[in-house]
Amino acid sequence: MAQNQDSSVQGAFDLAAITEPPQEVVERARELRQTIEHARELYYQQDAPELSDAAYDSLERELENLEREYPSLATPDSPTQRVGGGVSQQFAPVQHAVRMYSLEDAMDLNELDAWLERTHAAVGHPVQYCCELKIDGSSIALTYDHGKLIRAATRGDGAVGEDITANVLNVKDVPTELSAASGAGDFPNRIEIRGECYMPKASFNRLNAAIAADNDEIIQHNAEIDAGNATGRHMALKKPFANCRNAAAGSLRQKDPKITASRDLATFIYAIADQSMVPVASQHEFLAWLKEAGFVVNPNIRVVNGEKAVHEFCADALAHRDGLGYDIDGVVVKVDDFATQDSLGFTAKAPRWAIAFKYPPEEKTTILRNIAVQVGRTGALTPVAEFDPTTVDGSVISRATLHNFDELARKDVRIGDTIIIHKAGDVIPEVVGHVPELRPKESVPLQEPTTCPSCGSPVFRDGAFLRCDSAECPAQLQERLEHWVSRGAMDIDGLGTKVIENMIAEGILHDVVDFYHLDVETLANVSRGELKKDGTPRTVGLTVARKVMRQIEASRQQPFANVLFGIGIRNIGKTTAEAIARAFGNIDALMDATVPQLCQVEGIGEIVGESVVEFFETQANRDLVERLRQAGLTLEEDMSEIKPQTLAGYTFVLTGTLEHYDRTQAEELLRSWGAKASGSVSKKTSFVVAGPGAGSKLVKAQTLGIPVLDEEALVKIIETGQVPAED
Repeated sequence: MAQNQDSSVQGAFDLAAITEPPQEVVERARELRQTIEHARELYYQQDAPELSDAAYDSLERELENLEREYPSLATPDSPTQRVGGGVSQQFAPVQHAVRMYSLEDAMDLNELDAWLERTHAAVGHPVQYCCELKIDGSSIALTYDHGKLIRAATRGDGAVGEDITANVLNVKDVPTELSAASGAGDFPNRIEIRGECYMPKASFNRLNAAIAADNDEIIQHNAEIDAGNATGRHMALKKPFANCRNAAAGSLRQKDPKITASRDLATFIYAIADQSMVPVASQHEFLAWLKEAGFVVNPNIRVVNGEKAVHEFCADALAHRDGLGYDIDGVVVKVDDFATQDSLGFTAKAPRWAIAFKYPPEEKTTILRNIAVQVGRTGALTPVAEFDPTTVDGSVISRATLHNFDELARKDVRIGDTIIIHKAGDVIPEVVGHVPELRPKESVPLQEPTTCPSCGSPVFRDGAFLRCDSAECPAQLQERLEHWVSRGAMDIDGLGTKVIENMIAEGILHDVVDFYHLDVETLANVSRGELKKDGTPRTVGLTVARKVMRQIEASRQQPFANVLFGIGIRNIGKTTAEAIARAFGNIDALMDATVPQLCQVEGIGEIVGESVVEFFETQANRDLVERLRQAGLTLEEDMSEIKPQTLAGYTFVLTGTLEHYDRTQAEELLRSWGAKASGSVSKKTSFVVAGPGAGSKLVKAQTLGIPVLDEEALVKIIETGQVPAED
């Protein structure tokens, strides 16, 4: 009977393994991978996350579940199979002595308990755990040779990191030579020590205060230039750091080590690449060894037995979180005994003997004073929460989008409510919900508007959105005009929100074509929305007006794709505009295009196609095109610059240093022949071009058997539009 039962289970597993997923599941998995890869790029490479940890984890969990249900989706290049992160080209690559794994996450106590039960079952006897705080910083690996620091690196993709030695030497608490008391100096081989580099909260506050002070001076400097009281160039405002984690990561990856030295970073060390290199048998003994060697070890650790004790440590750490001088985002629970760790081993991306219990984002309560309704350039009405200013994760916020009226109804937040706020990705303010016990008795839900708050025109439902369709709507006009002058469209600098708003109010601007009927004197006398010391309005001024007019004139030569993007057709971004411009060649062919014809362009589906057709079905939009033509705007692609798409279907990945081109230039030249340029290597990659300093992408290409080219071959491909013949 037992044998038959085992056979049936095995048979069910085999059936799942060969079941092909439905097409909608394949598409969803593809979307999830793209979103996760983009989020990782922002988080690890640009230190500018857009998703909250919870939102990111939710996406990764969804992809894991799909791959579990349909194993054929779990390809080696899936983000679920790889450690997060990557290696930029800004620093030399460093091969880690042993792979730096990420940790499995537990998002609630049920998931933590499930891991504890699995661990206990795998070990077969009661387990002792070492509980540590999860420091919210940036992972580092420190290599010592006979006790002397010789190299420091980021985690990167786990196998290969970035060499940041010069910067880490400016982190004061990193020992350059290990204490003899630990015996580390007697080791004949190199050891790689690992931990977290973080920015203390006090240092973070001082850094952002200094940036704010610098910005005050920059504003004054620019104002004096505009007033004609000073000479020189306008200076851009500095962007404050969003949180301690991003500040630490950005400080570690500076090209100038002096900047790192000024940032007051600190470390907590907790791991080693090869545990056999140290004369200890457990994690808590190893932490004591680290202290003897001269490293800083977080004092908040506890060796515990059983589920209840683990829960107590997690709860205690959360209760004291705000009183710490640094940020934490959870607790790391590790099997304490090294021999037991070895017996449990690793999955493809994480140790089986450790888990990260993640805390939810920091939340604050405040009073919701108003729900404003904003109108975007495509007419979408967006409810925006306006609340008493409150500090979340180090910055003061007072507004947060509620996205659409369906979302507003789902969260049921009302004016006067005590609302709960956090920052998605520790960056984007978000309303989580309200506190029911504190709701005022007289509160009522905000009713969906039936008319546009800007122009009074009727609004209609468009999926989850309410939309105003009036061509005369001033709010839409404001947004359209700001979009037209933005980077990627006409790229006209010097026309800020207030200047455009005042030109609309004064009847100077009615649509984008009116930019091309401006004159210097008219623009110079437009108010900037500020007052001088004597109480009179500060105007744009002749100097700025002349500069803006030169840029407006130059914008007549912007490519057709920029004009198409600038017009502001719904669902048309810059990349899509470029693809459409290449496919149709001129505005006349595009205006007569059908949805099926548009869908033949790569990357365009029915939704985008319908947006284009609907836009040009409106006579006012066709009239706008004719007026742009009369104003001398470029409404056709320069076909002499269009190359035959001989590389269509090929995908290139560039890695390492290039001598003849910078990477962006090389990728654009490849695209001009129809190729795709990707930032990650997968089975679909056609060629990897590897220059000096190529790291993990080269290793992955070799593992997958993808052809690897040098720069000489790349030059020939770019010159001829032909790939090398197969051997």
